[in-house]
Amino acid sequence: MSIVQIGLVDTTGEIDPQLVQAAAAALNVQVTRDLPQFWNVQATVRYLPSHHRVPSGVWPVQLVRSLPPGEGGFHMDKHNQPYAKVIASPSDDTWTIDASHETLEMLVDPYGNRMQASVAIEISGNGVTDTTGQFNYLVEACDPCEANNFGYSVNGVLVSDFITPHYYDPVTTSGTRYSFTGSIKAPRQLLQGGYISFVNQELDEWQQILWVDSGPPQLNNLGPATGKSLRGWIDAEMTKNKERHARMHEAIHGVSAEVKQHAQERRAKLDKIAEVRARNLYNHGL
Repeated sequence: MSIVQIGLVDTTGEIDPQLVQAAAAALNVQVTRDLPQFWNVQATVRYLPSHHRVPSGVWPVQLVRSLPPGEGGFHMDKHNQPYAKVIASPSDDTWTIDASHETLEMLVDPYGNRMQASVAIEISGNGVTDTTGQFNYLVEACDPCEANNFGYSVNGVLVSDFITPHYYDPVTTSGTRYSFTGSIKAPRQLLQGGYISFVNQELDEWQQILWVDSGPPQLNNLGPATGKSLRGWIDAEMTKNKERHARMHEAIHGVSAEVKQHAQERRAKLDKIAEVRARNLYNHGL
């Protein structure tokens, strides 16, 4: 199997280059250590110092100031190769979770059309439960657990949780991990701030269950899919309703101050260790 190369690049010129490099290193750990435990993926992530130079064969994850209305994070270039755009701000480091999200989803489903048949679900109180029937689910590795408070830290950089293939198992079994962190406890469980998209085959239409705030999840009818990539189409649909998109953004991006501080302190300590090691190595060579 060939190794997929991902390149993280800042197109804004506003993000601390050291943080972008640290994020690329953390994502590389995630895709080489964590992801292959569950998904048949071989990949690396590297830092790209300039958005004016994207090496051949590299799928870029671009940090941008904003995205136009109706444009999601997943894209295909004119040669049908995947790339992603992630909104990043110098005032908020949690863009690293979004970069992780887009990277993982590109690797698990590079062209945004992977489907998995499994037991149908329906809304039940503040959550979902299995029901009779069967849906065809779009395999989106991070969406059911995409809220930032379900992420985890790699060397002081916050990254996204992600589902495992067992997420589509027919029943819950003891000792099985349905997401990497264990936040998801059963197949097809939806966590607050997440969503899951599927084809309801009885109705022959696309639907989505979205849980964006403290109220119960909501079922949305999306109609017929358009475009080459289902994930690209879903991303665009998510941004069309401005009020819903704003509520979703708020639900997803709520990270506790404690989690942020812990990640920042760990990154600062690792930076200090790196400085001490470099100084010792330099002095040793004199």
